[in-house]
Formats: sequence, C-alpha cells, structure tokens
Amino acid sequence: MKFQDKVVLVTGGGAGIGRAVAQGFAREGAQVVVAARGRDALDQTVKLIESDGGRATALSADVSDSASVAGLVEQIMERYGRLDIAINNAGVLAAGEVADQAEEDFARVIDVNLNGVFLSMKHEIPAMLAGGGGVIVNFSSQIGQHKRLPGFGAYSASKAGVTALTRTAALEYIGRGIRINAISPGPHDTAMSMRPGETESDRAARLKTQLPIGRVGSLDEITGTVLWLASDDAGFVVGSDIVVDGGSTA
Repeated sequence: MKFQDKVVLVTGGGAGIGRAVAQGFAREGAQVVVAARGRDALDQTVKLIESDGGRATALSADVSDSASVAGLVEQIMERYGRLDIAINNAGVLAAGEVADQAEEDFARVIDVNLNGVFLSMKHEIPAMLAGGGGVIVNFSSQIGQHKRLPGFGAYSASKAGVTALTRTAALEYIGRGIRINAISPGPHDTAMSMRPGETESDRAARLKTQLPIGRVGSLDEITGTVLWLASDDAGFVVGSDIVVDGGSTA
C-alpha cells in the first residue's frame, strides 16, 4: 500500500491509460479522483475501482479551460483537504499533414495536450504547496520529444512542449517540495494506438516489425512505471522524461 490515504488526481481517467493508472493507485490504497469531460466513462472507472475494493470519485472537468480546472482542484481541496499526487494524462489526437490540417484541429490538440498540462499544473501546484509538497507526472509521448512521425505534427508539437514545460516547472518547484516529471509512452494497448480500420491482430502484426520488443505495451506496464515515478522510490528523479516505448527510440 505505497499510496495509502494519498489523494491522487488522474485527468483523462475515463478510459485507456488514465483508467488503468487510476485503478493502480486505488489498489495501492489511494483516494483517487478521476476527471474528464465525459461523466459516463468516469462513472464506469469509479465502479471498476469500487468493485475491486478501492476508493474513487468522479469529477467533470475540461483541462483546456482554466476556470474548469480551478473548480476541479477546489472541489478536491474542499472534500479531502489536500492534493498529494497529480497525473496529468488527458489528451487528444488529430492526424493530418501540416498544410492540410484544419486550424481548429491543430488548436484543439494544443489546447488539450499542452495548455491543459499548463493549466493543470497552474492550479495543482498552489494546492500542493499549501499541503507541504507533492508529485506531478505529466504525460508526454515518444512522438514529438523523441521521435517524429509524418501526419502527427500537432500531436508532436504539443507533446514536445509538455516535456519542455515539465522540465522547467521541475526546476522551479523542487526546492519547495514538489517533484515533477514526464512520462513518454510508446504504443500501448489503447484505442489511440490503433490505426483507422485496424484490428488488434493487425496492430500486433504491424508492431511486431516496428518495435524492437516486438509487441504492444500492456496497461499494467505503463501503470507500473507511473506508480514508480510517483512513489518515494523515485524520490531522486526530478525533471526527467521517462520513455516507455519497447525500444523504438533507443
């Protein structure tokens, strides 16, 4: 029970990696708050956690809206009195070559993926400072910071920005008790790793040749890395971007 009674916020907690990470923290004793725009998916995450004996609360929020994020953190502080750990995972993807991509799609990716991390930290950090410190893990990606992929310019730009912002914030706040890092996943067993019209078998065949490890990453693997990075075991890790990609950027 490494996170017994810790208050943990997971944005984008309604599905995929966010849901798996929320479940992982709950299994380790945390009081988990999952946040996203879609309430139905969040409620399902809460049900899964509670059916496993954990504790979770669903709160609706749009990470691209400052007032919404401020309200989210305020609700957490009102209910629990502190915020110990924040996993800023919410993200979107819009594919398209630079000259062909709709401006609104590019702006949306930047708003959620990059501005969303900025706004999340902007409101999480004061709450953590009030409680004497905390841990933040921001989701970046192998695409952008470590690897370029044609057709994913907006996503790459947003995630490269997340890593740069994370490293800067880490230096600003480590002296005040807040440890901040990023994590950059490669393809994991989520809908985002699937190409249009692709089946799981198709994906497995594609990644067998594309990734040195020869397979897609499991949700347990990425969850384990996040939990380690948020734990005291990683207490000397500051301003890092942990790449979890099966060797594709080695």
